[in-house]
Amino acid sequence: MNATMKQPVRILMLVENNAYPFDVRVRREATALQEAGYDVTVIAPRATGQPWTETINGVKVHRFPAPPGGAGLLSYAAEFLYATLAMLAVALKVFFKHGFDVIHAANPPDTLFIVAAVFKPFGVKFVFDHHDLAPETYLSRFQRPKRNAVYWALRLLERCTFALADLVIATNESYKAVAMSRGHKRADQVYVVRNGPPLAFKPCSPDPELAARAPNLVGYIGTMGPQDGVDYWLRALHELVFTLKRKDVLAVVIGDGDAMPQLRALAKELALEPYIWFTGRVTDQQVLSYLSTVQVCVQPDPLNPLNDKSTMNKVMEYMALSKPIVAFDLCETKRSAQEAAIYAPPNDVLEFAKKVMWLMENPGERERMGEIGRMRVMSSLAWDHSAPRLVQAYVQGLSLEAGNRTAGNLQ
Repeated sequence: MNATMKQPVRILMLVENNAYPFDVRVRREATALQEAGYDVTVIAPRATGQPWTETINGVKVHRFPAPPGGAGLLSYAAEFLYATLAMLAVALKVFFKHGFDVIHAANPPDTLFIVAAVFKPFGVKFVFDHHDLAPETYLSRFQRPKRNAVYWALRLLERCTFALADLVIATNESYKAVAMSRGHKRADQVYVVRNGPPLAFKPCSPDPELAARAPNLVGYIGTMGPQDGVDYWLRALHELVFTLKRKDVLAVVIGDGDAMPQLRALAKELALEPYIWFTGRVTDQQVLSYLSTVQVCVQPDPLNPLNDKSTMNKVMEYMALSKPIVAFDLCETKRSAQEAAIYAPPNDVLEFAKKVMWLMENPGERERMGEIGRMRVMSSLAWDHSAPRLVQAYVQGLSLEAGNRTAGNLQ
């Protein structure tokens, strides 16, 4: 075979905390790289009913048995250990059968550098796709007042991941700063590839049944874990209904998560059942329809070490749908939304409720803020603007254009 003949660069993507293609960011990244000419394979946990292997829009997918669920530190440690070993086993199979040139691993967990370390001696490059700040997630989710042994263990795993990475993909400027400070990466080794909905994500016709349920509809969408702040929204809703006397409102809460049983109990305790609708998980079209129907959207993520530095997908989706937002005053939220949102003092549920009421009473401001948000998505924040940045990271950061692997390197 001619040694100068070009072959596609082969990328193996690892994602542990969500099945493929349900992890939206990983799906968009894999698709963007595949469309740019790279050969992309994904290893992910298997959801119920999924085949063990398949090809989705040109992306090859290999699945492993999903780890059992659980709560608490021991459960998470067992899950991460199992998943790391399972992904290593599948990666070995893929390597000896097809080969790959790059491992592109999304966290959590910060243990997947172990998989990359096995293949580094064979010339495989390692891309760390930094989705979550694991040490800050621990401080926020488990509400530890001190940086204890678990926190420092997570910092060590994070440091090992950064040290092994040839390239870091950060979701925002705060994460880039962490990569450069804690991870000791150079600026040219870190590329910011923001989350954002595609330009095609735009308002649709309102849902008439939902529109008829209350004069004022307030929307929320997202995963509902202990750190996500939906309990803050419920307490703010209680202030809105009972302190501010606005009983003409319905809160539409879209999504699910491991905090859902506690949230339903809290809604009952606060006498909010007539004023809230937990939709559960719904189809993408229903999400679009419901959010197109509400007048105001909320991002109640409280100020904590994780949320202040993280970009929430829900904010981008609200903005894409021209919805005004009420949020707590968080660093990355303000960078994303700017004037498309109004901001309550961190974790102040009464002030949050007052901001929601103000938007309910000012349709002109709702329209103005919604237009600002939509224009920001269209001009710079949509995934259509981020995808070329991801490809640029491979070309400039790794010197790997899609077709620059020669046939002489085939295994």
